[in-house]
Amino acid sequence: MNHIQITCVSSLTKVFPDTDLTDHTCACGSTLRGEVFSFQAAYRADRLVKNLHARVDMGGLALEPHLYQVGLVPSELPSYGDGDDFVLRDTPGLYPDPLYLVTPDSALYAYPNQWRSIWISIAVGLDTPPGTYPIQITLQEQDDSAPQECAGWRGTQIFTLCVLPAELPRQQILHTEWFACDCISTWYGLEPLTPRWWDMISAYVRNAAEHGVNMLLTPVFTPPLDTKIDTERLTVQLVSIQKTGDSYHFDFGNLGKWIAMGQANGIEYFEMPHLFTQWGAKATPKIVVHENGEDRKMFGWHIASEDAAYLAFLEQFLPALTGYLDSKAGPEHVFFHISDEPGEDSLERYSRLSAFVKKLIGAYPILDALSDYPLFEKSMLTSPVTATSAIDAFLEQHVENLWAYYCCGQYQNYLSNRFLAMPSNRCRILGVQLYRHNIKGFLHWGYNHWYSGLSVKKINPFLNTDADACFPSGDAFLVYPGEDGPVNSLRIKVLREAFQDHRALLLLESLAGKEETHRLLEEGIPPITFQQYPHETKWLLKLREKINRAILSYMEASL
Repeated sequence: MNHIQITCVSSLTKVFPDTDLTDHTCACGSTLRGEVFSFQAAYRADRLVKNLHARVDMGGLALEPHLYQVGLVPSELPSYGDGDDFVLRDTPGLYPDPLYLVTPDSALYAYPNQWRSIWISIAVGLDTPPGTYPIQITLQEQDDSAPQECAGWRGTQIFTLCVLPAELPRQQILHTEWFACDCISTWYGLEPLTPRWWDMISAYVRNAAEHGVNMLLTPVFTPPLDTKIDTERLTVQLVSIQKTGDSYHFDFGNLGKWIAMGQANGIEYFEMPHLFTQWGAKATPKIVVHENGEDRKMFGWHIASEDAAYLAFLEQFLPALTGYLDSKAGPEHVFFHISDEPGEDSLERYSRLSAFVKKLIGAYPILDALSDYPLFEKSMLTSPVTATSAIDAFLEQHVENLWAYYCCGQYQNYLSNRFLAMPSNRCRILGVQLYRHNIKGFLHWGYNHWYSGLSVKKINPFLNTDADACFPSGDAFLVYPGEDGPVNSLRIKVLREAFQDHRALLLLESLAGKEETHRLLEEGIPPITFQQYPHETKWLLKLREKINRAILSYMEASL
């Protein structure tokens, strides 16, 4: 029998086809109940084998694993060229990222002397019996014309999973990945607000929530984000607006449907689109209004942000909107935006508009990206969202309700990020950092941005991973467009692990206290910051094991 080489590695290993495995074998791990545990089975053969089938024996664990083939995508812009040295590579090529579902009928390929991998995720139920389970992964060549015992290529490996009796608590930190409805419409050729559109939107929202996203960008009107000046994105507007004379009438029926859809899929919080354009609030967002028997673009780039007609519109719209939201979600579950990352040159305008909006929305909080602390002091922000590259000044001043974000600009000084060229532990460390510094929420701009930079044109994310040479590969999206819904990336799986780590640390803190949890977290290392943390994959894996064992120890001591 011909031998398929199989090696179990952790979820933090990126398996490239053209290099030997650099990470150590990972043959065991532990998990809390209510957690999704993932690992990989890397495999290779010395010749082409085209009819391999995967089988997993769960070793008595009564759960159904999800198996994915880790696919490859091209990266022409893996980095900007002036980053740090905490990357896997900085050359163009094929990078592992999309996860294609493997079924019992799926035929996998082994390419000659190329490492490939199967991603294995196990959703551990709250009622799963604690214990140690030997999980056997088998790759077997199948030839329908020959008896099973005569099959040629075969390989097998065992991963031991220990299920602990503790339960992972619900996620407390807020997490939004900006959701681009127009990209879904464009890719699938779906008219917004049609039945098929709602079904597809729901599939993507459900997937986001399953991976730790609990806040959803809500297109009350088309969000004025990442749009080239004097151009526009496809209209996606949940609120129907009619104007008669100086009066507006608002139909919030589709907004109610959106909120109910989000809540049914696991979303707890909703963010309204920015009321003014990005980077300085100079203009108004695109808003379509029905007047004199026709729909027209009443507001947009052609209307200044402080235009009297727009302010008059907001004086009617915002009280009506918040009145409706009061009955559907309330101020505890809804955030408003003014403008994304205002600068010194726009601060006075931003402050005036913030004060104007605040009078109209009452108790509803304002959430905006703002990374300059002196500007923040002059602003009226309820919840600042600060780039991790600038967050130290905010932490030093003990700013309340502090959020964090990273984007294409946070790639130096070892900042956490999710580019294809970065090791997965650089993505997963985020959960530890958010916990250690008591961050209230995390925001990223790209859940499914399948356009070029500034949304000038549509791209195929399977072929173009850098938004048409605008952002390093992996910045603009976490999911790919599949036939009937999202194809996940290994990066969204790792990001979920980061937020699971955050939940585990909060559980430990509830048992041991904050001081002891911090001590265990930083035992033998310098204080963890957003720039400083151990870079070894083994350290992060061992840290999570240490957290799990400490939780178990404190639970047993309390009995």
